[in-house]
Amino acid sequence: MTTATIQTLDTADGAFTILADERGRVLASGWTADPDAILARLRARPDAVREGETDAAAAVHAYYDGDLAAIDTVAVAQQGTAMQLAGWSALRGIDPGHPLTYAEFAAVLGSPTAVRAAASICARNAPALFVPCHRVLRTGGALGGFAWGLDVKRRLLDREAGRTLV
Repeated sequence: MTTATIQTLDTADGAFTILADERGRVLASGWTADPDAILARLRARPDAVREGETDAAAAVHAYYDGDLAAIDTVAVAQQGTAMQLAGWSALRGIDPGHPLTYAEFAAVLGSPTAVRAAASICARNAPALFVPCHRVLRTGGALGGFAWGLDVKRRLLDREAGRTLV
């Protein structure tokens, strides 16, 4: 039987919820206080979910306090195809303030013509923030999509680029 811990934090971008497994690895996260919205991001749900504190919460607080690298070492656990797993790993290598386009991201994955597949990898990313899919944009700099809303994506990108948030 698997039991996950769920925790909701207040951030400058609103409520942020983390779902972590028994080993502390983030399974899913996002800008919502709705546990069902977080659980819906998973391929396989844990048997039980309990409220509590997660180890990842400290990294979220540090990120919002200006330590953009704090999220980099938080362990995550995702289930997917080999290409999805490679893509999620590659997303963690995108530096804050230096977003890629979906075409550039596809090229990083070794498939420069697989732009839709690259976008799908971003769309299916469950542990948002820790696997920074928000750092991928459309060609020309348009935001593209983001499961947690374009306003949050814009603020994350602005914060990471050192632009003043109002």
